[in-house]
Amino acid sequence: MTTTLQEQPTAADPLAAAARRRRRENTRRNVVSVFKHIGLVALSLVMIYPLIWLVVSSFKPNSEIFRDLTIFPEQLTTENYTYGWTSQQLPFSVFLINSTILVVGAIIGNLISCSLAAYAFARLRFWGRNMFFAIMLGTIMLPFHVVLVPQFIIFRELGWLETFLPLVVPKFLATEAFFVFLMVQFIRALPKEIFEAARIDGAGQFRIYAQVTLPLMVPALATTTIFTFIWTWGDFFGPLIYLRTRENWTVSVALKGFVDAQSTSNYGAMFAMSVVSLIPLFLAFLVGQRWLIRGFATTGIK
Repeated sequence: MTTTLQEQPTAADPLAAAARRRRRENTRRNVVSVFKHIGLVALSLVMIYPLIWLVVSSFKPNSEIFRDLTIFPEQLTTENYTYGWTSQQLPFSVFLINSTILVVGAIIGNLISCSLAAYAFARLRFWGRNMFFAIMLGTIMLPFHVVLVPQFIIFRELGWLETFLPLVVPKFLATEAFFVFLMVQFIRALPKEIFEAARIDGAGQFRIYAQVTLPLMVPALATTTIFTFIWTWGDFFGPLIYLRTRENWTVSVALKGFVDAQSTSNYGAMFAMSVVSLIPLFLAFLVGQRWLIRGFATTGIK
């Protein structure tokens, strides 16, 4: 008589199988992560290549800039920077100062006017509030070129041409609907109990706005500051229309002066001064990126 002995499965077998599955899943995730990061790095290099080429070309002689589009120059020179700084009949620092004046005025105007308008839409109750808010949001879809001619006529009649007023004064009138909407979303996310407690303590609306709302709106205000800086510093169309004399040129208009369709264009000097003009933008984003991310995260805008 033959007896067949069958091995009974032990308790360690399911645990070992689960451990093997976890190792296979971890290996698969690691492989996918490696290929994902390789793809992201390759895509980043493709996107940053124009910037690298711009910086390298600013050190090349004009004869070599477009002859070879690689980032490995045969020779380097700093003549583009020295020539570009003084070739516009005025030092390039004048154009940097003009752009700084516009940026500071635009930032102050947007912070004051947009925060006041946002507080009114978010916390005050008045007739037609929803209707006016919808109209304000509708202006975001309105192309700038639609109101260009009427605005130019108004500013000409006011005698504001060849001054910074047409580019700064509208910022004090809450004309940037995007920033108003950004701040409205932020204020609505704040606890109502804070404002009710301030009213119980006898604070008026302006005191609640100045001493309660503004300190809590730092992320939204920082986001507004960064975007206003970037958009105003790089604006070309507005200064081109209202600032025609060389003494009032901004950086973006001054860069156009290096390119002439009827004579020789100095691309090396233009690239050199473009690099100089990008430094403030890079520093502003580097310093404010933490507040920029926090501002978007807390307002619910993805």
